[in-house]
Order: sequence, then structure tokens, then C-alpha cells
Amino acid sequence: MSINSEEAIEWIHSRLPFGSRPGLERVEALLERVNNPHRKVPTIHIAGTNGKGSTVTYLRCLLQEAGITVGTFTSPYIEAFNERIAIDGEGIPDEQLIHYVEKYQPLVEEMDKQDEISGITEFETLTAMAFDYFLDQKVDVAIIEVGLGGLLDSTNVVEPILTGITTIGMDHTEILGETLEEIAFQKAGIIKNNIPVVTGNIEAAALNVIEKQAKEKQTPIYRFNQEYSIEYVHSDKDWGEVFSFIGEHGKIQKLKTPLLGQHQTENAGVAIELFSIYCQLTGQPFQAKTVRQGLLYAKWPARMEKISDEPLIVLDGAHNDHAMKRLVENLKTEFKGRSIHILFSALSTKNTDQMIKVLKNVPNTHLYLTTFEYPKAMNLDKFEKYTDDKTDIVSLWQFGMGEILEKMTNEDMLLVTGSLYFVSQVRELLLTIGGSNEQI
Repeated sequence: MSINSEEAIEWIHSRLPFGSRPGLERVEALLERVNNPHRKVPTIHIAGTNGKGSTVTYLRCLLQEAGITVGTFTSPYIEAFNERIAIDGEGIPDEQLIHYVEKYQPLVEEMDKQDEISGITEFETLTAMAFDYFLDQKVDVAIIEVGLGGLLDSTNVVEPILTGITTIGMDHTEILGETLEEIAFQKAGIIKNNIPVVTGNIEAAALNVIEKQAKEKQTPIYRFNQEYSIEYVHSDKDWGEVFSFIGEHGKIQKLKTPLLGQHQTENAGVAIELFSIYCQLTGQPFQAKTVRQGLLYAKWPARMEKISDEPLIVLDGAHNDHAMKRLVENLKTEFKGRSIHILFSALSTKNTDQMIKVLKNVPNTHLYLTTFEYPKAMNLDKFEKYTDDKTDIVSLWQFGMGEILEKMTNEDMLLVTGSLYFVSQVRELLLTIGGSNEQI
């Protein structure tokens, strides 16, 4: 008897206890058992500390606007588990997900009996399923987002036609290294011989590492503010952000993106440059009207997402130091003069000291620290040391958010930030009780 979708997802989650295990031997063994679909699908591989998800979204929208069928493999999910494996923005249907679980379950059980390849993780299993699905559905290209790092990430089995590295920041230091250079080396592990790589707004020390890897592998490199650039114009109340893109084809002026925050124009720039090179590689025409229209379709939940106007509620999954600094920059420019209530939670594996320190430096703010239902969520007792007259601990975030909303005025703003797992739970509740899910 066939399983249902809930049981299929439950089986996938049953691989979670194996955690994150850098290395390619397990996923390669699984892919071998299904005839290596990853070698038969054209792919674009995207790494980076932050900005991967929105860059993937922008690039997908540009390719779709050009009439190309696009698969995407991303993480984590915000609205539904199926969105992690998607085609043209539509998550894998339940019946297809069930099909692949039923196909892979006996293969994984067989592998578990062999010590050298036992314990394949959830992410590794999903990576293989994604390639299988994209091949079966005959996508024109698949955009594959790295899970963690790059060099030893399970997605690095791909043989891409194009790669991108969005940003380099301090995150997952226990695995990737304790300096920007060490982390950059791991991210640069996706660079392949003679395969073009596009880089985003990356600090010089980290960029030097990437450039060295590109040189050793004779890889053409297209760098932010060198081979291509953007000019930020302004924030638009109705559209989000306005900017111009300058590249090989000249200048495309006053592009608009619905995603809020100046950093999103940089992510869009990476995507446009990737699209430009894809067009060169495939003979696809690169047209300004495709870029202009494609960007307007971009939607990326829980990344500077305005979910309500009255009261003003913004969600942003700034889950590491680098993302938090960019968030604070946006707060100071986009919401200057407002009193800001910040509801924050994070995973215990993150550098919460630094993230909370950054949030405390935002003018006119009151910080509420909380926890949520997730295995690695931060314990409340770890927050005690942060409390002061502008920082409180909230035992249940649902009640805390309710109290904040009750006392807010029209000049106030609620920002929910931290772990994407936390932000997605808050988002689900807010939409249930009447949010507008409309980004500006």
C-alpha cells in the first residue's frame, strides 16, 4: 500500500539524526544506484554565506521570463516542505515526492547495512531526489543551492555549466573555519576547471582566495564592481528597490525589484550577470526587457518581507553575523525614525552574542528574546545575561508578539528576525490571523 505525503516527509526527516556530515561518498553512492542523474541535467551551482536564496530566485525569474524551464533546489523551506525541490517556482507535487521516497527508501536501507556509506543524511537524500526529479521532468537547467560550505557539500557532485558565490561571512565556523579566508576556500570548492564563476560583494581577503582558486583551475571570473557593477538609485514605496546594472551589454537603467533592502540589489546584480553568461553559453539572447520584467516576479518569503502595513510588520531571517549587519543597515535607511520592537530567536549553534550586540546598537529599539519549537533552538536561560531596560525575555513567543502588537502605535514597527526556522513559524501564524503577504 502506498504511503501518503505526510509519511513521505516523515521518512525524509527520519534521516535528520545523522546531522550534517561533510563529504561526497554517501551521496555519490546513492546517485550511482539511480544511474547518476546529476550528470545528465545542466546545472548552475550557487554558494555563499548569505544571499544564495534570493539570488537563486532572481535567476530563476530571469530564466523563466526568457522561456526556460528551471528546476531549483534550495533550503530551508518557509511555506511548505515541497518548495525545496521545485520547477518554475512550483514545489514538487505530493504524488511525485511519494514516488521518489518509495524509490529511495529501499536504496537507503541497503546502504545503511554498509559501514562505509551508512547514515546518509536528509540533505544528501534530498539532493539525489532533486536531480532525479529534474531529469525525469526534463528541465532546461537546474539551479542548485549549496547547503553548507561548498567543497564537501553534497551538492558538489554536480558538473555545472556555471557557478556563483554570493557573499563570504562568518558562519558555521566550527565546520568551515575561523577566518574569512578559510571559509572562502570552502565556498570556492564549487569552482570547476574552465567553468565560469560569478562573485558578489565579497571582501578583498576572501575574494583573493576565490581568485587564486579560479586561476589554478583556469576559470573565467566575473567580479562585483569589476567585470560588472550596480548603481543603487533609491528605495521605492511601491516597488521596493530601484537600481541600474552595468555589464558587458552596457547599462540597464532603473531596474526594480520587489525584495526590500539595498543588499537585494547586489543579489540581483549577481543573478543578472549569471543570466548574461548563461545566455552567452547557450546562445540565448540577452535582452534588457527580459531582465526588467523578470525581476518584478521575484518573491522570497521571510527576507525583509513586509507582511503587514498596519501595524507595520517585517520578517527577516538574518541568521548569522553577516546577515544581521546587513539587516541593521537596512533598518537605519528604510525605517529611519520609527520605534522598532524586535522579536528575536536563534539556534544554539549560532553566534548569538554578536547578533544580539548588533541589534542592541539599533536606535529606538526594544529587544525581545525568545525561543521556539525546534531541536536546536536557543534555551531561554542562555539569554539571561542580555537583559536590561531595553531587552526582555519572552517565554512564549506567541504571547510576547501579542503583547507587542497591542501596545504598538502607527509610528512603531515589529521586526521578527533570527533563525529562518523561527521566522517561518511566526510567519505562518501571522498569515493565519490575517497578514497580507505582500512585499514592497
